[in-house]
Amino acid sequence: MAVYEDREAYIPYRLSDLVELCVSDSSFDESQAEKFREFCNLLAAYYHFQFHRYTRTILDNYAPFDPDRTTVAIRDLTASDLAQMEERVVSSFRHILERANYIELSRELLEEAFEDRSLIDLKTNVDFQDFDRFLCYYRGDVFQTIDVKKWMFFTRKLKLDILERVAVFIKYKGKEYFRRKKIDPDSLEFEPGKTYVYLYKNVPKPDLEFLFPNVKTSMTLKDRLLFVVPAIGAAVPVMLKVLPQLLLVIGVVLFLTVGSHEIGALRADEDDVENLTPVLLAVLSLLIALGGFAFKQYSTYQGKKIKFQKHVTETLFFRNIASNSSVFTLLINAAEEEECKEILLVYYHLLQSSEPLTPSQLDDRIETWMEENFKTAIDFDINGPLKNLEAIRGGPDNSPLMQYDERGRCQPLPLETAKAVIDEIWDNAFQFCRD
Repeated sequence: MAVYEDREAYIPYRLSDLVELCVSDSSFDESQAEKFREFCNLLAAYYHFQFHRYTRTILDNYAPFDPDRTTVAIRDLTASDLAQMEERVVSSFRHILERANYIELSRELLEEAFEDRSLIDLKTNVDFQDFDRFLCYYRGDVFQTIDVKKWMFFTRKLKLDILERVAVFIKYKGKEYFRRKKIDPDSLEFEPGKTYVYLYKNVPKPDLEFLFPNVKTSMTLKDRLLFVVPAIGAAVPVMLKVLPQLLLVIGVVLFLTVGSHEIGALRADEDDVENLTPVLLAVLSLLIALGGFAFKQYSTYQGKKIKFQKHVTETLFFRNIASNSSVFTLLINAAEEEECKEILLVYYHLLQSSEPLTPSQLDDRIETWMEENFKTAIDFDINGPLKNLEAIRGGPDNSPLMQYDERGRCQPLPLETAKAVIDEIWDNAFQFCRD
């Protein structure tokens, strides 16, 4: 069983399309093909019912932390209640994302991504100390080539690492934490103490920091050097020219403030004072030039900052798929579909194989089939669907949909029997009206 570090377990086909891909590739006759479709429909219904419970459980536990909540709480929750509910939300969130074939991005990997400059050259910082809880997962890591404007009429090719789906879970610390940081909680873009959940699409890795409401911007080293070095370069020659006259400038200041006795002590006569006019004009010109240059550099930085904020706004608006409670619903639907697709592929290939297969052989067969027939390279996770097939049991003997023989090879139930097993499970989902 091969392991691929450059592949993901995600199967990039809709469940109904995958069913038809299997049927079109199979040796089924018309009757068998219809039975296979019926089996897949029953399987999808069974898992939809199973995942509905996940939806209710996670949304019930998330309600106290939801910043978008509009319903009224019927009782006050204790600190212990909230801690337990938070743990259930976090564990459920992780579990659902893993079943939907998402991959976790650790804080260390995120900070590495932050080091890559975005298309807008600004220094950014995300303070992870603001978070009580933080999770980030992605699915789909692809590269795209875009044209970037370099000069007025010239562009260059840039290869970007794009994450097709990114799920972010953030619980912010309370108001007291931000007050201790001398920050007014009411001035923040988020509500302290609440949990924010986001789902985004097509996010370049260098732009991941845009997804955090507490991202801060500042000048890059290049901006600072462009701000300071030319000013120093322009000031030094003039200052060297003016330096011999500084004593006279001091004399003039003293003359105007404390009288003629002190200026006489500095040996400055009327002609010397009159000769200061070009010097004073040079100093004034220098100050105006430096001020104008500083203003220009600062305006350039402010322009980049506005462009950055515009890019952040566009990222959050156009790439946002869902926020908060709606994210859980979408992810649970995705996990449900992924599990059904994995079981479908395993069961189909067991039916089509002319001889029993071990789990390792089955894993390789599915990956090869996907790559050769549909040019889709995946790293199939065989363990999950095998456990699920073993867990689905029914019939007079409580038979699983799949079991192992004495040599550890997979033995599936025949198609008609497998249909009957799932149908019986579905029929017995509720037993309120039984005699």
